[in-house]
Formats: sequence, structure tokens, C-alpha cells
Amino acid sequence: MVETTGGGPQDGTTEVLDRPLPEGVRRRVVQIVADGFGGLTVAELPTQLKQYARFAPNRRAKFAGNAMAAALETDLLFRQRIGEKLREAQPELTGALDSGSPPPAADPLDVAAAAYVLRPAGWVKLVTAAGEEAQRADAERADEESRAELERLRAELDRAREHTRSETERLRAELEAAKKETDALHRKLRSALSDVKRGEAALRKLRAETEAVRAEGGAQVSAAESESRRLKARLGETEAALEAARRAAREGRSVEDMRVRLLLDTVLDAAQGLRRELALPPVSVRPAETVDAVEPGRMTPKDIAARALSENDPAIVDQLLALPQAHLVVDGYNVTKTGYPQMPLEKQRLRLLGQLAQLAAQTGAEVTCVFDGAELAAPVLLAPPRGVRVLFSKPGVTADELIRQLVRAEPPGRPVIVASTDREVADGVARAGARPVASAVLLKRLS
Repeated sequence: MVETTGGGPQDGTTEVLDRPLPEGVRRRVVQIVADGFGGLTVAELPTQLKQYARFAPNRRAKFAGNAMAAALETDLLFRQRIGEKLREAQPELTGALDSGSPPPAADPLDVAAAAYVLRPAGWVKLVTAAGEEAQRADAERADEESRAELERLRAELDRAREHTRSETERLRAELEAAKKETDALHRKLRSALSDVKRGEAALRKLRAETEAVRAEGGAQVSAAESESRRLKARLGETEAALEAARRAAREGRSVEDMRVRLLLDTVLDAAQGLRRELALPPVSVRPAETVDAVEPGRMTPKDIAARALSENDPAIVDQLLALPQAHLVVDGYNVTKTGYPQMPLEKQRLRLLGQLAQLAAQTGAEVTCVFDGAELAAPVLLAPPRGVRVLFSKPGVTADELIRQLVRAEPPGRPVIVASTDREVADGVARAGARPVASAVLLKRLS
């Protein structure tokens, strides 16, 4: 471990450290050099250290540590000067090292660093012993940290297990509550089915009474019966959808729930509108209806057809949007390029959305405006107006495809109006159950 040069006394200057200086000892040595650095003149400093003469001790240790360690190892005169400063700063420690008996209570790293600078006899052993002591301390500290980390992980594991048990109990309680709620919903559904049967019986009675009292209104009653059968079919579909929704209640609400609820609202609104439109009588015969008198004339199907609006009449838009739960889907750029193609795209969008917001406020209908986003370099920064949903198609998807997806997402029977001049779009949405309207007709209504 210790090498000596031949022929010299064993005073410590001939000893050579055969391994790298331990990191802890090196930091203490650099700090000793940095502290003694300030007591030397610029002329007394090695050439490579003169540029750090004005640095504070901490900055010297940070920026000139390697240079000071190298100068201390190679420059004997510089090491002697640093040793003199060390003797002045720590006379007790240096005196004990010179006498060959280091203080037992002193920090081994401080003893090794001072021995490295002063180079007394046996300094290599002191440096080596300090390095081994530091390694043992690091190993003990790492062992303590490992034990502490193990205890922490065990505590976290216990907490996780406790949390898992409590969460399991909570989920079980929620499952029981969901089962009870499902049973209650089944009871309500059976009650609703009973009400429907009573309603059907009442409807049959109403048909018989209507045929007896209103012989002259046979055509209208026939239309009412046809509409009632259609409503029964829709009610049957609604009941089936509601039953499926009740089964899925344990897993949370879904898109199908929304579609069923929207369809139910549409059927109810349509039934109320049909009753108002046909002026259906009450369930039972009223005393006044038994009095023989002349009733006012009624409109025939020919009269109703005569009042129908033209396909190019903008009033047809209001008539369609007045239907229960109506949804207007607008092919944005198709409408703007039909009405005002000379304007920039941004101004086209703003003008159309402002007009659609006024239409939504007037009619109360749901309005969705679709723009083609395939050519956009970045998302459009746009604040949608109140009452209008604004959608841009994703890359690789055209606005026409997005419109067809919106139509297919609606439940069968809901009034959906699509404003577009594109014949392919109009034919496609018509096959899906929507009502196409030309862009020019919408523009006339908006203006």
C-alpha cells in the first residue's frame, strides 16, 4: 500500500498514495486550499491558480477545485505554503499530526486531509484509513436508508391493503343500492305498461264513439287511427329501448340512454301536437254532443294539400323547425359559398354563425353547423354563438361524412333537417330519415 523511494528517510515526503484520493478527503483538501488561498500573495500562487486569486473561498472550491488539487500534488512549495496556513488555522490538529498521534475525537476526514497537505510520516495510512472509514459510514448510511425505505414501503402496502378493503366494501354497498334501484325501476315499468294498456283500451273506445258521432269525419278518423298505430309501434320501440336502458343502469348512463330519452320526448311532443292538430275529442261522449245541430265545415285532404308550402318557400324552414325536438344540421361552407362566396372563409363563418344564432333564438330548435376542417393547418380559434353547436371535421374526414354521422346518431323518428345543396349529401341523409333543404332556401330564411 505504501511505496518509498530508495535512500531517503521515512519522514513522509517519500511516501506515495497508490490509489485515488477518497472523495470525502479530496473535498476537505480542496476546502483547506481554498481557505489558505486568500493568505497568499499573487506572486506566491502557481501560474494556473493566479486567475482565481480574487475569488471567494466557496467560489474557489467550486470553480478551481481540480486545479488546486493538481497544484497541491505537483508543486511542493505551494503545498508547504498551504501547510503553513493550515498550521496557523488549526495548531492543535497539525501539532498532533507532527507528533504522530492524531486526536482520537477528530473527524477522520479532517485528519486525513490535514495529513495529505502536511505529509507527516504515515500520512498515506491516515488517508487510506479515512477513505475506508468513509466507505463504512456510507455503507451504514445506505443500510439505514434501505431499512427506512423498506419500512416506508411496508407502511404504504398496509395502507393500500386497507384502502382496497374499504373500497371493496363501498363498491359492494353501491352494488346493493343499484340492485334495489333496478327493482324499483322494474316495478315502475310494469306500472307504465299497465297504464299503456288502459290507454289503448280507452283509445279503442274513443274510436268507436268517434265513428258513431262523426260519420262525416271518416277520412280524418282513419288518418288518426293510422297515426295512433304508428305511435303504438314507436311506444313499443321506446319500451324495448327503456328495458335495455334499465338493464344497463348498473354500468352508468350511455349514449343509448340519451337516444332513448330524446326519442321518448319526441314521441310525447308529437303525440301532443297530433292531438292539437286533429282536435281529438275527449274519451267519453259529452252531453252537448248528443244535441242535433249543424256543425261547421271541415277541411278535406284536398284543402290541406292546397295550403302546402313550395319547396323553395323559405317559410318551410320555420314549419320544419316547429316540429317537436327538431334538429337543424347545416353544411357550413356549402351554404356560405352559395350565398356570399366572395368573402374570406373566416368572415363567411362569422356571418353564417351570427344568422344561425338568431334563428335558434327565434325557433328554439337545436342547431349544428358543420365545416370542413381537412385543409386547416391548425384548429380555428372560435367562440361559438349561443344556441349553435360548431363542429369541424377531423383530418381524413370530410364535412359530408360528418353530417351523415350526425344524422345516423339521431334516434329514428326525431325530425332532422339538413341544409345543403350537395345532391349526394341530400340523397344520403334522406335515406337515413332526415329532411334535406336547399342552401338557397335557408339563406332566404336567414336574410
